[in-house]
Amino acid sequence: MRVEIAGENALIIYFGEQTDPRISAQVQQAEHLLRTQLGGDLIDMVASYASLLVIYDPLRTDHFAVRSAIRQVADGLGEHDAQAGQVVALPVYYSEESGPDLADLAKRAGLSVEEVIQIHSSQEYRVYAIGFAPGFAYLGEVDPRIAAPRLSTPRLKVPRGAVAIADQQTAVYPAVSPGGWNLIGLCPTPMFNPDADPTMPVQVGDRVTFRPIEREEFIALGGEL
Repeated sequence: MRVEIAGENALIIYFGEQTDPRISAQVQQAEHLLRTQLGGDLIDMVASYASLLVIYDPLRTDHFAVRSAIRQVADGLGEHDAQAGQVVALPVYYSEESGPDLADLAKRAGLSVEEVIQIHSSQEYRVYAIGFAPGFAYLGEVDPRIAAPRLSTPRLKVPRGAVAIADQQTAVYPAVSPGGWNLIGLCPTPMFNPDADPTMPVQVGDRVTFRPIEREEFIALGGEL
């Protein structure tokens, strides 16, 4: 683990060099411990695949005190359970109507559409990071059989709730936005609501499963086509 300066009031902690469930679990554990230890001295923390950005209030503390707290937390980190975190089930309407890239992805993979849906919805995905947009959770890792590169030309408008694959990651678009991921379905569950508590249904370290639903249930749950 190494610590580097990331700004006049920020430090970034690197836990490793690659995506790994146990490293991600350590990031989650360190975030929890630092929130407890630094308390009101913190402005924010941003967890990612193998790093944790710590932003502190320079009017309340300084670089040396925060680095000392990080060292103490590092000494207390143990072998953390990679299966920690809650399991969140998200409903998905998989179809060529709701997933315009579903058929092409299946064809490239040498699979049927039904096989792609079964593979995508049959495993748990870890929330490795949240970024790009509020509520955009990067989930991994996708089965290699259905992993697919980003589109050569990104779409200007991807609908809210679009379930997508890019390389060995999958995600749900929380809002209408540009995007170059392969769209395979739609999820009616809001991924970000600033008026809700919590604002997002998932956090870094959680695990996500996808539950296939039919068109009628998708509409009944508030989904829009």
